[in-house]
Amino acid sequence: MENAEDLLRKLYASFNARDLEGTLAGMHPNVEWPNGMEGGTVHGHSGVRQYWTRQWGMIDPHVDPVEFHQDEAGRTVIAVHQVVRDLAGTVLLDQTIEHIYTIENGLILKMEIRKVDLPKS
Repeated sequence: MENAEDLLRKLYASFNARDLEGTLAGMHPNVEWPNGMEGGTVHGHSGVRQYWTRQWGMIDPHVDPVEFHQDEAGRTVIAVHQVVRDLAGTVLLDQTIEHIYTIENGLILKMEIRKVDLPKS
């Protein structure tokens, strides 16, 4: 079984390539996934598929993992650099946030998004 970092790096690459089936392959069939656009969560492969299909029809997100660590609960926490463009290519958002994953038996069971408070300069 591959480790969490390897699994997640592959899934981010699949997401950025818009390889929906490749990304879903790393998720538990009953995955709980945050709806970062409207709030709430979506459930299961069909919920994630519908959410991302709708999202990609409105915006062009690109997410790169920057730093990995485990929290006290054993979840994988990743600082990610996220750039969101409109479909014409204009940058709407450029930020670092955290994605928090619960992984069970080599598959993502749950993902959460957490804002990162960066120090003010």
